[in-house]
Amino acid sequence: MTRHLPWMLAAALALAALPLLLGANAIDKLTTLFIYMLLAATWGLLAGQAGLVSVGQQAFFGLGAYFALRLVDGGWSAYPALFAGAVGAAVVAWGLSFFVLRLKDGEFAIATWVVAEVIRIGVMLDPLVQGETGTSLIALNAVEPELRRNLGFWMALGSLVLMLLVTAWLLRSAVGTATRAIGEDDEAAASLGVRVTPTRRRVYVLASFGAALAGVAWLASAITFLPRTNFGVQWSVLMLFMALVGGLRSQWGPLLGALLLFVLQESLGHLGAWYLAGLGVVAAVFALWLPRGLAGVWDDWRARRALAVTPLSPSVPSLPRSSTP
Repeated sequence: MTRHLPWMLAAALALAALPLLLGANAIDKLTTLFIYMLLAATWGLLAGQAGLVSVGQQAFFGLGAYFALRLVDGGWSAYPALFAGAVGAAVVAWGLSFFVLRLKDGEFAIATWVVAEVIRIGVMLDPLVQGETGTSLIALNAVEPELRRNLGFWMALGSLVLMLLVTAWLLRSAVGTATRAIGEDDEAAASLGVRVTPTRRRVYVLASFGAALAGVAWLASAITFLPRTNFGVQWSVLMLFMALVGGLRSQWGPLLGALLLFVLQESLGHLGAWYLAGLGVVAAVFALWLPRGLAGVWDDWRARRALAVTPLSPSVPSLPRSSTP
């Protein structure tokens, strides 16, 4: 990570300058791409590294935005409230972890989805949200549209860079080693002295914080808050697709999956149901024949290329056997 850090920061600075060069439509699309990448990276950390297949991360995507709305209604400024809302969602994730992390495999997946639905219904009962009608972060309307668009872009980009750096640091630490061991076999890891639940709790809270950052970045761009959209299970479906296609066990693979999803949406999204069917076919192809995703394909290509260009070692001539007189 240390070796690549200057290049990562240089790329982030270059991307941060794009609002000065590109039009409104391009900035909106790039903001969406960064949000997708953020969701993919955090879900990949949760499922690919820690072995926690959650179908309820949309709870934190929506909860961060809801907390921001509540804070603004209580007198906070909009942008500080957005970040504080994400932190609040992470605190909720920490509390929930004492319940959901007691479960394993399918039970964990179902429990996370049920918890997400309970949270969505609870939020809909708040008069501020107005049920299915939803509400808007009206305070953002006071910001000039171009500046608001650029701030949303920088928020999504900054959140993505922050989570990538934290994730890279985590995976190279002792916690990351423990996380990978747990992802391979939690019982074997526990027998070797790994503290399974505390390690998973750190990963679960970090991934939930990333999902909440994506949710508040989405709210900053869309302004409107609709419970069925912000808490929709489609977010977890997209996370699964991006991580599976990109490479579930790779740190960078889910980013490739997010890029592929974005390209498919832009080129085939107008086909409606056929587009959704196409996503299903792509996911099935990768699950059956390319289980390591795009990252695995790239690694295999590099390995074959390295093998092809590596010169053969010269043979060592054998020494003549000494003859006995």
